[in-house]
Amino acid sequence: MSLHIRAANPDDAPLLHELVTALAVYEREPNAVEASVEDLRQSLFGQGATAHALICELDGQAVGFAVYFFNYSTWLGRNGLYLEDLFVRPEHRGAGAGLALLRHLAQLAVAKGCGRFEWSVLDWNAPSIAFYRAAGARPMEGWTVYRMQGQALADFAAHGMPSRGA
Repeated sequence: MSLHIRAANPDDAPLLHELVTALAVYEREPNAVEASVEDLRQSLFGQGATAHALICELDGQAVGFAVYFFNYSTWLGRNGLYLEDLFVRPEHRGAGAGLALLRHLAQLAVAKGCGRFEWSVLDWNAPSIAFYRAAGARPMEGWTVYRMQGQALADFAAHGMPSRGA
């Protein structure tokens, strides 16, 4: 068995869409994927794309993927690498694909001079938490992720803070 990690290319957009959808099913959000194949093609490979994708192949068959981008730490004065998604098809878990993808990204972060390599994991996802801990990662105690999206984002952008009761 031979694992190979490669940079994804525009022709991989349908494959990436399939894998993103499988990830959504695994994360108990089967209807959450709004991106189309073309959305992924444009956002990952179009002009000005800032996110990147990797494909992990086992004996020539795509078994997993990762999507990442570079962020910035003012405290370090250096870029960091943020792992947006990492997924290995359930039937191929245990073959080393997840570890290979994670290590590939760590090597990329080191090669690019990044001061951090970070990601988020769902708090119920015990297998992933155990996997990341075994790799040497630790949770960021005292931090909570905030998100603004959809109509809340549009409303805030247009009007600022919502008014409190009239």
